[in-house]
Amino acid sequence: MILIVDDTPENLISLKKVLERHHFEVDTASSGEEALKKVLKKAYVLIILDVQMPGMDGFEVAEAISGFSKAKETAIIFLSAANTELNFITKGYSSGGLDYITKPVDINILLLKVKTFYQIYEQSRKLIEVQKSLLEEIEFRKQAERKKDEFISIASHELKTPLTSVKGYVQLLERSIDKGDIPTVKKHLKKAQLQLDKLNELIADLLDISKIESGKLKFNKKYFNLNDLLDSIIEVMHQSSPDFKIIKNGHLDRDIFADEMRIEQVIVNFLTNAIKYAPGTNEVHLNVEAQDDTVRIAVRDFGIGIDADQQHSVFEKFYRVEETAIHFQGLGIGLYISAEIIRRHGGQVGVASELGEGSEFYFNIPFISTIEAD
Repeated sequence: MILIVDDTPENLISLKKVLERHHFEVDTASSGEEALKKVLKKAYVLIILDVQMPGMDGFEVAEAISGFSKAKETAIIFLSAANTELNFITKGYSSGGLDYITKPVDINILLLKVKTFYQIYEQSRKLIEVQKSLLEEIEFRKQAERKKDEFISIASHELKTPLTSVKGYVQLLERSIDKGDIPTVKKHLKKAQLQLDKLNELIADLLDISKIESGKLKFNKKYFNLNDLLDSIIEVMHQSSPDFKIIKNGHLDRDIFADEMRIEQVIVNFLTNAIKYAPGTNEVHLNVEAQDDTVRIAVRDFGIGIDADQQHSVFEKFYRVEETAIHFQGLGIGLYISAEIIRRHGGQVGVASELGEGSEFYFNIPFISTIEAD
């Protein structure tokens, strides 16, 4: 927008009409004081400023405008009928003006200058946008690189831990076998199996990440009974965590069309996290309900909770809540994989949590899921 400042009404009207005919948006002010009030409220690309005005003259207005942080880059063209001497023109430039035109104004020259300033403004604006975009891209890549390095370090540690444990149990098995101590052999075998299961889960997650990145995560969708699946999951989870009570709330009276194995993977991930991040508690709620054409499944724990500032990031790749990363193992990819599975079923995931009060992780998917968006 252009602001014309002149105490002569006919000058304002004529200049405004000419500029508007050339598709410029124009605002006017009849005094320096009025111009300053408008500059404080609005952003202008260009100000055409009369030098000789009662009260504040054009030079004083320009100097005041240059002191406003949001307007100091605004271009100013001075117009003057009387002061054409070199010293006045020099004062105009030193006051913050970018050009000085004497009256009577050659409208063609004025239009040319206005168009030139607008072109410079547009080029500067686009350059700033490009610079901003480049800086954001650089920062994004830096963060991605840091996350990748951190993930590689964590993954190496997480994979090494069960391998080291299995190696230790194998050595103990050899000694126990030599002694013929069958009860101890069985105990060591059971512990080694647990570590191998953990290793298998880690490798499966890494493979899923690779499939997601390459667009090769496939789905085998069919109709199945969600209630039966939930009951089966609860039974298996109880075997691995007998001290935890999983309370199921709700019941579906119809089958759903989805990938049963992948939906099970998401629910198990939610339940495993609920148990993992709720030390000192022994109860988790598994809620299921129909909502119009979708089914909503939620896992509610009463554990440590998640800070509000971090909740929007928990489904990001490699993200681990800083406060919990120190105390709990994990690659930080389970929730990301779960979110991708649900998204490719045409659904949504979310979390509601309060520190010290626990968390509810939930997802909803259509009863009939036919979407597989990459």
